[in-house]
Amino acid sequence: MTSTAVTDLAAHGVSVWLDDLSRERLTTGNLANLIEHHGVVGVTTNPSIFQAALSAGHAYDDQVQELARAGASPDQAVMALTTQDVRDACDLFAPIYRSSGGVDGRVSIEVDPRLAHDTAATVAQALDLAAAVDRPNVLIKIPATTEGLPAISQVLAAGVSVNVTLIFALDRYRGVMNAFLTGLEQAREHGIDLSTIHSVASFFVSRVDTEIDARLDALGSDEAAALRGKAAVANARLAYQAYEEVFSTPRWGSLEDAGGHRQRPLWASTGVKDPTYPDTLYVTELVAAGTVNTMPEKTLQAVADHGEVTGDTVTHHYAEAAEVLDSLERLGISYTEVTTRLERDGVAKFEAAWDELLAGVTRELERAQS
Repeated sequence: MTSTAVTDLAAHGVSVWLDDLSRERLTTGNLANLIEHHGVVGVTTNPSIFQAALSAGHAYDDQVQELARAGASPDQAVMALTTQDVRDACDLFAPIYRSSGGVDGRVSIEVDPRLAHDTAATVAQALDLAAAVDRPNVLIKIPATTEGLPAISQVLAAGVSVNVTLIFALDRYRGVMNAFLTGLEQAREHGIDLSTIHSVASFFVSRVDTEIDARLDALGSDEAAALRGKAAVANARLAYQAYEEVFSTPRWGSLEDAGGHRQRPLWASTGVKDPTYPDTLYVTELVAAGTVNTMPEKTLQAVADHGEVTGDTVTHHYAEAAEVLDSLERLGISYTEVTTRLERDGVAKFEAAWDELLAGVTRELERAQS
């Protein structure tokens, strides 16, 4: 039975997606169980998650050996291994995809993070990934870097559904929504049915508190201490305010009339990192209609066990959220500096995970060939 809290999230318009995917989850029935009994209606992954999955156990050994015999390069092997998992997960979620009209039942796969600052290469690989997975419910993840914005538009214009990732700043989020609208406008010009295109915008949460709390602790004042654990939720709530504004404009109305679907806000990085905070903080405090919360299994279990969903916890708190960010600025904590650093560090973290992934696959291919 799905927990009351997870059922309540769905009732208030929040889709629960799992922030993890591995061959083991697929072959053991773990993911199927989470779908059937825990209300999971989608899954996301990223280079760090794939690196962890491929370095653990022996679930990928047979396919690695096949790839080694075929003479695959490490890059080709990574593409084959990751797209196989995503393809199988897409098939598992296909009934939800169909029953939800394409809104849920989604599985995400990310472009090589080393391409995050190369627009053309990002577009090319995004289209390659979509073709390789070859499932209608795949979402191609593109980071919200400056160079990623035009790539988002171009990939959407080609009729490919997109998960925009690594969003930290409100101004960048507005740029993401503009790129989304531009992409749909271009798709319409190309004669593509807009109803076939879906998108989410992954706004990262917990990392904001981790970075800002460290700066507040360094200040050491009572005023600083009172702001601990408040920045991330405030930032996300203001993102939803921006979402409401953009998707109530005539520009969007024209696209909606043509069959377009809103780009839903997705709360990412919702596992609580500070043990002094409630472990459901970034779920219960970010309940709003038309959103996705993609959470690690530990957070999902916490919500199922003791989460309290009381309704919309976002739209009536915009003034309070703005005051939190203003207070941080008055203390000398620069919002722009923090979000710029978080984006840079986020890309670097995924690049490092990708390098580890390639190194691990290289070792496995060499072992299989010896």
